[in-house]
Amino acid sequence: MAIWTLFPLLSASLLLRLIWSLPPTNANSEGDALYALRRAVKDPNNVLQSWDPTLVDPCTWFHVTCDSDSRVTRLDLGNANLTGSLVPELGKLQRLQYLELYMNNLAGPIPNELGGLKSLLSLDLYHNNLTGSIPPSLSKLSNLKFLRLNSNRLTGRIPRQLTKLGNLKIFDVSDNDLCGTIPTMGSFSKLSEESFKNNPRLEGPELMGFVRYDIGGSCA
Repeated sequence: MAIWTLFPLLSASLLLRLIWSLPPTNANSEGDALYALRRAVKDPNNVLQSWDPTLVDPCTWFHVTCDSDSRVTRLDLGNANLTGSLVPELGKLQRLQYLELYMNNLAGPIPNELGGLKSLLSLDLYHNNLTGSIPPSLSKLSNLKFLRLNSNRLTGRIPRQLTKLGNLKIFDVSDNDLCGTIPTMGSFSKLSEESFKNNPRLEGPELMGFVRYDIGGSCA
């Protein structure tokens, strides 16, 4: 009888020890996402030196800001002399509000997964070497206020879905190689021509009711 009466106590004790030894799930997954970025870039100035994957909580890393729940809310890596590419894992940072990666040497496409950053207020990727098209998935960022993609090498059309971003205050895609027409619906109706300048193949503004968005010359 003594063994059986002790068993529940031993089980409870072991269970508690296991729980205490487990890392916080959110912090661990977000740390993995950030470390994926570190692996994808070269960091000659060692600004990511504190990004230690053996530390469960990424909130202790430099250039990372977290909320009271230890969830990542800011990533400040502007003008950090990083080269490499963005990674789709960044889309896992569900409470991220500010993604600041401007004035680096990042290349390659903007991952579609960034459209999953439902808390994002500011996406600053300007002055890099990003290529490919602007992902239509960014139209899911309903809280987004600032979207600056200027001074890259982006091509293709401006996704018309972005006009649904009702909170958008600043949108800048100048100094790229975009083509097609400039949308004028929704939040885009308040944007100035400065937002689109120095895109030699970009036509506009779109004349609603007269010019269809999806026709008129090749655009890639």
